Amino acid sequence: MKINEGFELRTVCDENVIVAYGRKNIDFSKVISLNESAAYMWRAVEGKEFTCQELADLLCKEYEVDVQTAFKDASQMVASWKELGLVSD
Repeated sequence: MKINEGFELRTVCDENVIVAYGRKNIDFSKVISLNESAAYMWRAVEGKEFTCQELADLLCKEYEVDVQTAFKDASQMVASWKELGLVSD
């Protein structure tokens, strides 16, 4: 999967916020704030194809978490991103 065009992660007042730009996302009116680990994953895969397993591997590398928990967390994050239209297969 890949992050859809027209979405960018920015830091605003010490918050990690997804910003939509371009005509395609003109009706995107949500404010999406990412916690530290979600922002870490987003930055690591921006502009690249990725899988849930790759996100889980990133979490294991950066944080003290077991593989099963990391995969579960990464899968839930991807599901949220898909629901919001931020990523696609």
